[in-house]
Amino acid sequence: MNKIIKKWIEPYVLLETLKKDCELVKDFTFDGFSKNAVKNEFLKQLKKENHFGLYMKNVNKFYLFKGYVDIDKIFELTPPDYDTTEDIEKPFDMVDMGQAEAGLIFL
Repeated sequence: MNKIIKKWIEPYVLLETLKKDCELVKDFTFDGFSKNAVKNEFLKQLKKENHFGLYMKNVNKFYLFKGYVDIDKIFELTPPDYDTTEDIEKPFDMVDMGQAEAGLIFL
C-alpha cells in the first residue's frame, strides 16, 4: 500500500530521518527530459524484497531504500495527514500537482 503524505515535513528532515532507520540504496536524479525513463528504472528496483521508494515535492530525485520504517510513528502522522492507495501512479501525480508533500511507494 502506497502512502501519500499531505502533512508538511521538511524534505531534508524526512530524508535524513529515513536514512537513520533504513539503508539508502540509491537515489535516481532526473530532469524534465529523463523523468519517465528514470522513473521506470526506479520502479523496477522497487520490486526487490524489503525495498520501498520515496518521492518528494520540489526534489528531482527518486530514493530507493531497503528496510522497514513506521512513518506514522516517527512523524506522528494521523489519518488526516496522509492517504493510502494501491494505484502506483497516484503518489507521483499528487506530489507533482502540489497536493502532497511526499509519496512512499511499496511494491
